[in-house]
Amino acid sequence: MLFHSLRVGALIALLVVSATGLRAADPLPTPLDPRGLPGPLVIAGTKVPSDARKALIDLAGKDKAKVIVLLCPAKDAIDPKVALAQWSDAKAKSVEVLGTKDRKEANDPTFVKALTEATAVWIEGAGTAHFASTYRDTLVEKELKKLHARGGVIGAGASGSVLEELGLLPGFTSREARSLKAGCIGLDCGDDSAVVIRGRVARVIGDAAITVYIAKGAGKPAADEEYKPGSLLDLVQLQRAAFNRAAKEPFPPANPAPPVVAKGSLVIVGGGGAAAEIWKRFIELAGGPDSTIVVVTSAMEDPLAPESAEEKALKRYGAKNVVALHTRNRKEANDPKFSDVLLKAKGVWFSGGRQWRFVDSYEGTLTEKRFREVLARGGAIGGSSAGASIQSEFMPRGHPLGNTVMAAEGYERGFGYLPGCAVDQHFFARKRTADMTELMKEYPQYLGIGLDEGTAIVVTGSTAEVIGRTKVAFYDTKKKPEGDKDYEEVFAGEKYDLKERKKIK
Repeated sequence: MLFHSLRVGALIALLVVSATGLRAADPLPTPLDPRGLPGPLVIAGTKVPSDARKALIDLAGKDKAKVIVLLCPAKDAIDPKVALAQWSDAKAKSVEVLGTKDRKEANDPTFVKALTEATAVWIEGAGTAHFASTYRDTLVEKELKKLHARGGVIGAGASGSVLEELGLLPGFTSREARSLKAGCIGLDCGDDSAVVIRGRVARVIGDAAITVYIAKGAGKPAADEEYKPGSLLDLVQLQRAAFNRAAKEPFPPANPAPPVVAKGSLVIVGGGGAAAEIWKRFIELAGGPDSTIVVVTSAMEDPLAPESAEEKALKRYGAKNVVALHTRNRKEANDPKFSDVLLKAKGVWFSGGRQWRFVDSYEGTLTEKRFREVLARGGAIGGSSAGASIQSEFMPRGHPLGNTVMAAEGYERGFGYLPGCAVDQHFFARKRTADMTELMKEYPQYLGIGLDEGTAIVVTGSTAEVIGRTKVAFYDTKKKPEGDKDYEEVFAGEKYDLKERKKIK
């Protein structure tokens, strides 16, 4: 599923931002930081709804907002008085019109002084060509970027493509569905609709719907979906989806590797708390009480507690050297010093929370490489809830806007410690059996695993031993279901051969 209760604006297209996996001929725009944009953006269609101007003022400080209306020079440019009149109902501290056709004036510190004091700028006019002819590489452009970097708001009407010129939304370009290139997302905002972007989430406002386009790829046809005002979009999810469609080897593969853990062991828990048996087993597999165990807490929502429940549990059951690891900054995750502790660790535990946060923080980084090296050295990797699903090759419920989407395009790939499998959690407690049935219909090449709360599988080689409170469901689409269940139940104390897809007698 590409979209999830969402939508957005001003006939623009979002190019994918991750470099890995793109064909050599594809352009590589600057990646959108998963932490989101520094300042809000407001983008409207040809006819700007009043909601767009109100949103800009609200975001800029309401009655403390200092708004600059920046005019783009053109033959049919709007009269400054008319431009100002459009903001007559604005409940802002000040609204000032600024414009010039003279590049020399655009480089005059006196001319741009108002921009240095503004909390918001609305760019009025048509297209990048007119903007570029006067403002590109001038103090005006420099101050606009500074304003956004310090958290200020920038908005644009029919000139939404100016935001691409400024580099505020890398890879955005004006393209309709029929002319989208591979790796692009089209966000079409017509009259009376607009989109407000805060961080990484965009919200549709105004009176009309917008259309979201995505180019074909990864075996999927080109898509277009219409969304009503009030809908939300996660821009990073869209970028990742488009990137995957543009990849030479898109995910998921038609024939994944068999579910075998060649070295080390996995402890995969279904959430809802873990009994002493599970914690003690993990500590044992990680080398015993004296080994270094790293708890990765990045799936949790900020602000984090001084010490996570997982750290406390490991210490309670005997682990003496427990270290927490957390960042939202991919640059930090690529810094060797950040993850040096993993070089001596014999165990890594992934916390509960939302699994997409693990992906945003660590996928493709040095830290992720070092996670994998712990397993390759014969260590143990464990995790519960989100920390369970991240371990599988296919990662269910990865959408940043909610946990009901089983296959969130762009967030389907887990860290893959358990290849050939799709692991879901809180399974029977939250009545999720039908969800896995639907996922298996879409991706029958995977072995589906549903872990109940308080229950774990300990995987060594291709053997999954069930321990803990209740049971685990295994979905094998290659077998005809017996009775009314399309899965096989394996209870605590029993074992299952993941490669052969059968219970071990």
